[in-house]
Amino acid sequence: MQLQSNFERYQREVLRIALSHYVTNGLSAALGLLLITGSIYLLLGEFAAAAASVGVVVCIPPDQPAPKRGKFWQLLPAFLIGLPLFWAVQVLHAAPILLGLLLVPASFLAFLAGGWGKRGLPISISVMFAMVFSMAVPDHTNSATNLATCLYFTLGAVFYLVWATLANAALNARYRVQMLADTLMALSKLMRSQAQQFSPEIAAETGKRAPLIGTLLQQQAALADQLLAARDILLESPSSTRRQQLANMLMLVLDMRDHLLVCNLDLDTLKSHSGHEPVLSALRDILQALADEIDALADALMLGRMPLPFASHRPQLENLQWEQSGTTPTNGAPPAILAMGMSSRIGLMNDDSLRLITLARGDVAPNVSLVRANWELFVSPTVWSWAPFYALWRWNAPPLRHAIRAALAIGTAYAVSLALPWGSHDYWILVTIVVVLRGSLAQTLERRNSRAIGTLIGCVVAGLLLYTHITPLLVLLVVTLAQAVAHAFALKKYLVTAVAATVLGLLQVQMLNAGPSPVFDVVERMLDTLMGVAIAWAFSYVLPSWERGQIAALVTRTLAAQARHARVALGLWQLQAVDNEPEIQWRLARREAFDSLSALVQATQRSLSEPRAVRPPLEPLGRLLALSYQLLAQLTTVKTMLLQQRGRLTPHEIDLPLQRTAQAIEAALGAVALPPQTDQPATTVLEWSVLGDPFDGDLSPWLLRRLQLADCIALQLRANGDQVVRELAAQHR
Repeated sequence: MQLQSNFERYQREVLRIALSHYVTNGLSAALGLLLITGSIYLLLGEFAAAAASVGVVVCIPPDQPAPKRGKFWQLLPAFLIGLPLFWAVQVLHAAPILLGLLLVPASFLAFLAGGWGKRGLPISISVMFAMVFSMAVPDHTNSATNLATCLYFTLGAVFYLVWATLANAALNARYRVQMLADTLMALSKLMRSQAQQFSPEIAAETGKRAPLIGTLLQQQAALADQLLAARDILLESPSSTRRQQLANMLMLVLDMRDHLLVCNLDLDTLKSHSGHEPVLSALRDILQALADEIDALADALMLGRMPLPFASHRPQLENLQWEQSGTTPTNGAPPAILAMGMSSRIGLMNDDSLRLITLARGDVAPNVSLVRANWELFVSPTVWSWAPFYALWRWNAPPLRHAIRAALAIGTAYAVSLALPWGSHDYWILVTIVVVLRGSLAQTLERRNSRAIGTLIGCVVAGLLLYTHITPLLVLLVVTLAQAVAHAFALKKYLVTAVAATVLGLLQVQMLNAGPSPVFDVVERMLDTLMGVAIAWAFSYVLPSWERGQIAALVTRTLAAQARHARVALGLWQLQAVDNEPEIQWRLARREAFDSLSALVQATQRSLSEPRAVRPPLEPLGRLLALSYQLLAQLTTVKTMLLQQRGRLTPHEIDLPLQRTAQAIEAALGAVALPPQTDQPATTVLEWSVLGDPFDGDLSPWLLRRLQLADCIALQLRANGDQVVRELAAQHR
């Protein structure tokens, strides 16, 4: 029975991968390669097809699922920069010294594209591919032949630019569904990890929560990244009913993330009292059931099926009974009342899950006004800007240091390749450095291992294919399949990409210039890869951009984002607003808070692979991250009360606490001095010493409790932030 269950789970995972957006994108790129090079092969011959395939391969790295608007301009820089460099390498083919003098500065400029972040890195790869694969083209002494080769390259690149733009538009509807499904699965994964927090055996004093907290932080960051990619596609031009439906579902996912975030509130207090096990176990089971239902919805979307409705878990939540015996109030908050508040948050997630299902089934109409009010604000800009380029010219700028490091590594590798006794495929070492050397040591080490193992496997596969002397047309088909796999898994599973890329590279070279000994090519490929990996690894320590160098700026950004989020979430003006402007402002502030936290989590995670002597102070960083999410949770709860439960609040009793808490948090996190105290009219400040039923009655005591806890967390957050900055400064000295 267990074996069958494992097989079904494995089968389901394989199906999810096969139906994912990155596999669809990889197949689209491979089909474009096949159609373009196949047509040129039939019309102009084998060499023309091989040269044109290089133009296609150069344009493929930046071809990722993207909004329709700006897609062509996203791809164009790879061709515009790659073509002159491809031609220059052709001209200098017979002059190794001059070619080396071109490679080093060109590599420096190519890797500067990393200053544009995720948009720029694929351009770096494309530009380097243009030069490296140009070195694989046979040496032509005739300038007319060089020109013809460049024309074939241009033909392949231009056709692929058109193909990729049209394919992205044609697949836009499918990408929307796939990106939403991937986001739902990331949410369900986070829900399962959160459900483990409710397990009675996971108690704070056992030390078991520390790894789980780390996992939660990583999954929060992963979900933030997934939401960033999904919102750019799903929120673009929600003009049709289907687009509005999917966009509304994404907005619900954002709300569910907030509800999931606040599930940690009061959890430790509940666990410290006897009698908590039955209720927390029941809440864990309900949360896991909701995760299963979210997964089922994602699978239905992927398969194009109508999702099945599920029964609400509200009756289970309402029937939960807290064990009162043996419990004592803590700070005026009885555990039974806290447990009811916890079940209320799970109930909100249950309601949002039901709304997701009804939206997906088309049983309710999407909230068009909400979608249209938010889409332009949440879609990332698609135009290229010179601002990142101007910001690069600081000695401690990581993209600048990485560009210098990469140029030195390329120059060293090229000199080594010229000194090798075989020397016929000097570009293989360079290809390895291009794909292995990354801006951080953690990413380089991950690529190093995957590249070495994947190359060995790929060499065996390519060697077997070359031994059989397959026909050029069959070579083209295998190259197409290898390109699909390599492109699809480049960001997901680099080991798979390394295997496919090795097969692609060996067969690509065979198409351009078949060597006399395919067996030696395979052995040479293995040796060159190992040398390239070693050089990339060594140069990752040259002018290193240790993560601690950017941690201080990320901490400052995180605290500033938290301060702004507090100011917006606690603003009194939202209670009197007649439009959705407060909601939009809050969503923007919340996005920046999560984005800044995601960047800090990822930088901290990468630092774990660095030498111990240069790591940032991990202990206060961990506390800072945990406190940041706690503050977000407290303020999210307050925001929900203010907007959704305003009828159960007493305005004249909460106005002054709201104002004072917002000022206190901004003073703690944003370095803003508190205004001088002035005589104010007498105001009844409601105490929260006795909390009422969260399902019935006045919620003002609950809100006041959240405000006081948020104020305390902000002070702790500031203290941990200051400690991180001080220790970083001491390390620097």
